[in-house]
Amino acid sequence: MVDSSDIAEKTEQQILALSDALESGTLQHAEGMLNALHPAEIAHLIESLPPRERFVIWSLVSKDTEAEVLMNLGDEIRQSLIKDMSPQQLVQVAEGLEVDDSADFVQSLPDTVIDQVLHSLDSQHRKLLESVLSFPEDSAGGMMNTDTITVRPEVTLDVVLRYLRLLGDIPNHTDHLIVVDRENHYLGILPLSKLLINQPDSTVAEIMNDRVDALPSDMEDNDVAKIFEDLDLISAPVVDSRNMLLGRITIDDVVDVIREEADHSVLSMAGLNDEEDLFAPVFPSANRRAIWLGINLITAFLASWVVSNFETTLEKVVSVAILMNVVASMGGIAGSQTITLVIRSMALGQLSRSNRRWVFNKEVVVGLLNGVVWAIVVAGIATLWFKDFSVGLVIAAALIINLVFAAASGVVIPVLLKKFRIDPAIAGSVILTTITDIVGLAAFLGLATVFLL
Repeated sequence: MVDSSDIAEKTEQQILALSDALESGTLQHAEGMLNALHPAEIAHLIESLPPRERFVIWSLVSKDTEAEVLMNLGDEIRQSLIKDMSPQQLVQVAEGLEVDDSADFVQSLPDTVIDQVLHSLDSQHRKLLESVLSFPEDSAGGMMNTDTITVRPEVTLDVVLRYLRLLGDIPNHTDHLIVVDRENHYLGILPLSKLLINQPDSTVAEIMNDRVDALPSDMEDNDVAKIFEDLDLISAPVVDSRNMLLGRITIDDVVDVIREEADHSVLSMAGLNDEEDLFAPVFPSANRRAIWLGINLITAFLASWVVSNFETTLEKVVSVAILMNVVASMGGIAGSQTITLVIRSMALGQLSRSNRRWVFNKEVVVGLLNGVVWAIVVAGIATLWFKDFSVGLVIAAALIINLVFAAASGVVIPVLLKKFRIDPAIAGSVILTTITDIVGLAAFLGLATVFLL
C-alpha cells in the first residue's frame, strides 16, 4: 500500500532529478522525464516548487497534457500559469477537457477573456459548455458532464451491445447506461454487469433498475458527495425539474468536492484560504494572515479588559495571577473539541432540528463530567502548590463553569452562524475562543474576589 510518506519521497526524488537535469543544461532529458509522469504527478510536482522553478517546468509540459495538468492544480497556481497564455492557447486547453472540467477551467479565467474563449470554441462544444455553465458551480448541474450513453426501454440487449460496439469507446467511469424514453425523460439505469450476463433477446425494460433516483440539477455539491459516499456510486444521472436527463456526475468529480471541503474545513479554522499556496509571494500571504491576526487581537483585548476589572484581586492574591490562564486554556480546548465535532456533523448532514437538543444536553453533560474530574485534579495541585485549600476550591469551581459553558457554546455557535449564513468553520473558533476566555477569566477572578480577598 502506498502511503503519504512514499508519495512525498517520490516527489522529492523527482524534484532533485529534474533540478540536476536543468542545472546540467540537458533540457531535452528533463522534458522527457517530466512528460513520462502522469498529469496529476506533474501538477503535484509543480505545486511543490517555488514560483521561478514552476514556470521553467511548466514550459516543458507537453501540449497534449497541458489541460489535464492545469485542472489538477489549485486555482491560485493555475491562474498564475495561465495569465500569460494567449486566448488561442486557452481555447486549446478548454477543448482538450471534458465538459465539466472545461466549465471549471473557463470559470477560473479572467472575465476579460471568458467571452473570447467561449466564442472561439466550436458550436457543439460551446453549446454543451454553456449548458453546464448555466448552473451554479457548487451544484449537481455545475458538476455534471454531458457524455451520457442512453438507451430506450423497448430495445433488446443484443441491440444495445451492437450499439456499443458501433460507438467503439465508452466514457470513463461508465458503470451503467441510462434508460430514457423518446422525450429524454429519465426512467432508470441499465448496469453493464446485467447487460453482459443476461440473454441477448431480453429487453432493457425487463432488466433495468428503475428504483435508482436521479440527482436534481440544483442539488448542492456537498449533498451529491454524501449520496455518492452513502450509496457507493461510481456515476449518477442528473435531471432537471421536469425529469429530463441533462448529464451525469462521476466519482472523480465527487472526490474533488470531498477534498476541497476537507481543505476548506482545516484551513478556514486558521483563517487561511483553501487555495493558499505554500510558495505564494510574501506580501499577499502576510496580508491574508494579517486580517485574521487583527480579529484575534480584538478578542485578546476583550479578555484583557475583563482581567483589568479585577486589578485589585490580582495585586493582593498572587496565586490568582499565576493560575488564571489554566481556566481559560482548559475551556478553549474543551470548546474546540465540541465545535469541531458539531461542524463535522453539520457538514455530513447528521445534525438537524430534531436532534440538536439531544446533542446540546449530551455535550453539556460531557463538559460537566470532564469539568468535575479535572477540577479535582487542578484543585489538588493548586492546594499543594499554594498551601491554601480555598484557592483550590475557587479554581475548581471556575473550571467546571467554563467547561460546561464551553461545551454549550460549541453547539450553539455553529448552529447560529449557519442560521445567519456565516461559515461556522471560519468564524466559529474565533467566537468560541473569545467566549471561553472571557467566561473563564470572569468566573475565576470573580470567585477569587468574593472568596479570597
